[in-house]
Amino acid sequence: MHTPQTLSPNPLCPAIMPVAKRPDIVFSHGEGSWLIDQNNQRYLDFVQGWAVNTLGHGHPAIVEAIRQQAGLLINPSPAFYNQPMLDLAAQLTASCDLDQVFFANSGAEANEGAIKLARKWGSLHKQGAWKIITFEHGFHGRTLTTMSASGKTGWDALFAPKTPGFTKVPYNNIDAVAAAIDTETVAIMLEPIQGEAGVIPATTAFLQQLRALADEHQLLLILDEVQTGMGRTGKLFCHQHAGVVPDIMTLGKGIGGGVPLSALLCRKSVSCFAPGDQGGTYNGNPLMCAVGLAVLNKLQTPGFLQQVETTGQYLRQQLQQLSARFQLGEVRGHGLLLALNTGTINAAELAENARIQGLLINAPRPDCLRFMPALNVSHDEIDQMLTILETLLGY
Repeated sequence: MHTPQTLSPNPLCPAIMPVAKRPDIVFSHGEGSWLIDQNNQRYLDFVQGWAVNTLGHGHPAIVEAIRQQAGLLINPSPAFYNQPMLDLAAQLTASCDLDQVFFANSGAEANEGAIKLARKWGSLHKQGAWKIITFEHGFHGRTLTTMSASGKTGWDALFAPKTPGFTKVPYNNIDAVAAAIDTETVAIMLEPIQGEAGVIPATTAFLQQLRALADEHQLLLILDEVQTGMGRTGKLFCHQHAGVVPDIMTLGKGIGGGVPLSALLCRKSVSCFAPGDQGGTYNGNPLMCAVGLAVLNKLQTPGFLQQVETTGQYLRQQLQQLSARFQLGEVRGHGLLLALNTGTINAAELAENARIQGLLINAPRPDCLRFMPALNVSHDEIDQMLTILETLLGY
């Protein structure tokens, strides 16, 4: 165990808007599952940029992709094709049952695009239907419209007036979804696992029922896989566990392995944007797409996703043993997106004490720790993380 030194105030801090509670640490570099600060103190990272760093910090495949592509072409503008864009689009669509891709820069931007696409489809094919059913405690981003779509507690009045048209219903409740459908409903949008809500999975039955309900009422099923996609749950996309196919899917976070990249995918029959409906200065630029391709190639290496599944099972088993030893709550999630209910222990305080001991971990809820390590995290690193938690819980 070590106690990281407290840095003197950073003279740059007054110039940074205080949109996050940041500790007095300045990170200088990273290596796999580890972050290192300016004082050369090492931190075991089980946050990984909120499930962003798919392959950990500084993975050679990502570094080399950036190096090679930066020397060739960075951004010819989205008005032209580039080869990494074409290659990544082809490989993504070949990996799922969706046909076309729009590349963007963040999960929120991809989700905003999904909402626009659904409304455009509704105007063309469903008598102007525009409402979207979303879920209590869901999270879809921080633009004004994706905040409106989200069901995060306290967001209903923030930055009012919000974008209208989102009907919130309880998660995993098919009767509530059915009751919310009216003639103006165009789509159902959800995360297969609600991450910010504390890693709450949709049941297989619920996802299958949603697909059937959407088909029955000619609605679009939109799956927000920003956090769950790109191998995080042990399959390339989380919905593959349930054997359902969405009409629209969004990806972010892990697709870029640490760089700003996201994707909006859809069936060809849903693809109705006309030139000028959607765009963005940096969208589909070759530098980011080259990184996305490197990440996807690594995930599709034979045995990689099976290893994610195996490692996720090991982490789950160890967390269940920890929970039993200290009389905590359930362990939930899939693959390497897991949560531990901390019961009466304040999860935020536990996460802060863990940071002091050199472990970075996230507490999305007052009674919940979330585990989002690199997909190539080792069993030894999991054991090191558990040792720190055991020490803290034993006090």
